[in-house]
Amino acid sequence: MKFPSMAEADGRTLGDEEVAAAERVIRSGMLNSVWGTEARALEREIAGVYGSRHAIACSSGTAALHLAVVAAAPDPGDEIITTPITDFGTVAPILAQNAVPVFADVDPSDGNLDPGAVAALIGPRTRAIMAVHLFGAPARAAGLRALADEHGLTLIEDCAQAWLTELPGGRLAGTVGEVGCLSLQQWKHITCGDGGVAITDDEELARRMRLFADKGWDRAAGRSHAAFGLNYRMTELQAAVARAQLAKLPGVVAARRRTAARLLDALKGVPGVRLPRPDGHAWWLFPLVCPDGDAPELAAHLAAAGIPAHAGYLAEPLNRAPVWDAAIYGASRYPLDGYEPNPCPQAERLVERTLLVIDWNERYTTRHVETIAREIVKFRARP
Repeated sequence: MKFPSMAEADGRTLGDEEVAAAERVIRSGMLNSVWGTEARALEREIAGVYGSRHAIACSSGTAALHLAVVAAAPDPGDEIITTPITDFGTVAPILAQNAVPVFADVDPSDGNLDPGAVAALIGPRTRAIMAVHLFGAPARAAGLRALADEHGLTLIEDCAQAWLTELPGGRLAGTVGEVGCLSLQQWKHITCGDGGVAITDDEELARRMRLFADKGWDRAAGRSHAAFGLNYRMTELQAAVARAQLAKLPGVVAARRRTAARLLDALKGVPGVRLPRPDGHAWWLFPLVCPDGDAPELAAHLAAAGIPAHAGYLAEPLNRAPVWDAAIYGASRYPLDGYEPNPCPQAERLVERTLLVIDWNERYTTRHVETIAREIVKFRARP
């Protein structure tokens, strides 16, 4: 049977509403968000969903993370602690600001940052902690918030995979840190192809991020550039499509949670499989941990059955990526002269042997769930 994919129309919620939104912008004649209305409206709507004072729309989730690092204001050579199991878009903004990524190990049960591992790495040059809510599962935000407060650090939340993820107590992921970062890229819960939003309650951080996203241009002062910045502006077309998608977000997450709950129930008691905790999960992907280390074999079995499953998520955890042996700017390795990423044994084992992820989608049906469960049980029943 065919599994809906976020690369195709059958796995997306794109429809007449998005077509009408794009047409509205095109017929207006104004596609640039500096003078348009759609991006500002999207910012108000996302701020309302998250209960945040400010939302800054930008061109991608990576751009949103870059804005967050700019807000944290590291000096060259300062350190930002983050996870080795994430997209490189989490780490690239650290390097872009001439800061140093410090990789902390993860909890082997779900791949999210281990606050104890983070605490052991905090030093005099640590400026921020960047947490990732991996696959839509809530990171241990309370513990990381406590560490940030104790040491005077900025906490950044990467919520690219975690739209409407709920933390213990009911707060949404992205609202515990100084800045939360959302992504509207093609493969996320909702999409406008590419796009991002940074949310914050802090007036000064919002000011810094808005300036940086618009070439440091203080629009209220005329053609005056108040600070260094890049052009990370979202277009009106992106924003209009994102607004139509935002209206569908609660239904998208509810549908993913509904079918994920069915698969969790179907896999209860299956040996050799550690199930994810469902509390607050937004199910960007459905992760499984195979403690015996045969995730690659199970992934191959599922893929042969037509199920979109992959072992490890990454080819290697980011602390083992080849980028750390390359130059950063021209022939220079600054700020990584003498840099050697920390070993992260839990993350390394997850990626190499124990982590399996199944693509998840709001269009999955009971039949899709039954097929996945049947093939996992079949694999585990082998002699």
